[in-house]
Amino acid sequence: MKGVLMYLKVFSFPPACILNKMSIDRVVSTDVKMAEDIQAKLEKYRTAPFDARFPNQNQTRNCWSNYLDYHRCQKALDAKGVDTAPCDWYKRVYKSLCPISWIQKWDDQREEGTFPGKI
Repeated sequence: MKGVLMYLKVFSFPPACILNKMSIDRVVSTDVKMAEDIQAKLEKYRTAPFDARFPNQNQTRNCWSNYLDYHRCQKALDAKGVDTAPCDWYKRVYKSLCPISWIQKWDDQREEGTFPGKI
């Protein structure tokens, strides 16, 4: 340990071989924990799947269509008194594709009664 302290005084940081001997357990456990966290996030991560109706790079119409489909689904299932959980798929897709500002604007328009789409 004396050699390491002497080295730190002279060069301000230890070489990789000394650093690895000093902290290999901490580095490995941190790396494993980070890898597990990333893997867990990747398993939960969901984005919009490919939709053959919208094959182009511009996904604006896909966003619009899924926003409308979600609210139509909500309206139809609420009218029947059924659980609206199946509609959550549309919500996940439009939230993945649409900019937040568009969603907020459309929600405001629906509340005001000026929304241009047919729901």
